[in-house]
Amino acid sequence: MPVAGRGAAHPGPESQEGRHSSVVYSDDQQWAEHLGVFVRDGLEKGEQIHYFADTTAPERVLRALADAGIDGAGATARGQLSVSVAARTYLAGSTFDPDAMIGLWFDTVEAARASGYRGARVVGEMSWAARDIAGADRLLEYELRIHEEVFAHLPLTAWCFYDRRLMSPAYADVLAGAHLTHRGEPYGVPALRVAPLTDRPGLLMSGSAGYDTREAVAAAAAVLSGAAPRMELDLAALRHLDAASLATLAYAAAGRQGGAPLKVRQAPSPLRRLLQLFPELDSVVEVVDR
Repeated sequence: MPVAGRGAAHPGPESQEGRHSSVVYSDDQQWAEHLGVFVRDGLEKGEQIHYFADTTAPERVLRALADAGIDGAGATARGQLSVSVAARTYLAGSTFDPDAMIGLWFDTVEAARASGYRGARVVGEMSWAARDIAGADRLLEYELRIHEEVFAHLPLTAWCFYDRRLMSPAYADVLAGAHLTHRGEPYGVPALRVAPLTDRPGLLMSGSAGYDTREAVAAAAAVLSGAAPRMELDLAALRHLDAASLATLAYAAAGRQGGAPLKVRQAPSPLRRLLQLFPELDSVVEVVDR
């Protein structure tokens, strides 16, 4: 993955949880209020700020800042603030590529620090994910990966903006639930919530995993099969795991590359039965009950 060998930068005093937030809103006033809080805080902390718009015209961002008494034009002139569009960032290639985006964050922070800023601060409008865009189905995987692969290494703060007017409620809920910190309107609890663990590499899955949640299970499997040497899957709050989801997670564990076995906390009975039927999985799955 592109983070290899690029961990020299260290995060600031704010926790990883607080530096990666979902922001859900449903009207322009809420959008403007969150924007103002985010930019004002970044200016005060001496960070370089980037706003990646999707449906919002860049000049509208500057107008909203001016209405809030924030000199966005001045910050832009001196290079502390930039407003661009998703087509130049998230969607710069022919498809949305989580690996490329993770590399971009390292480059962004390196450039900010080289320019004398303490770190970088980014808003990303995520409404593009609701359209028929190649790779958009990997957004949940990306949101889950960057907790460990980005925020554990970089002085970066990122707020992901989800506009309820442009996304289905169910999809917005799943994506918001992948963040450890949430701002704005409350989001509904999805049928299956997948989120990063707070204190160690891994994922928490809670709720029910079945046919309707297969995309969320696939995203979790993509994270679990990655290159992290240690990975834990906490299933203590999982009420149901169907056979297809179980197979997907088992294949992910078996496909891990050269790392330690996948630790599974509070494995449900279907997984325990699978391990009894296929003892060869003992080398790739370690059940932890405490």
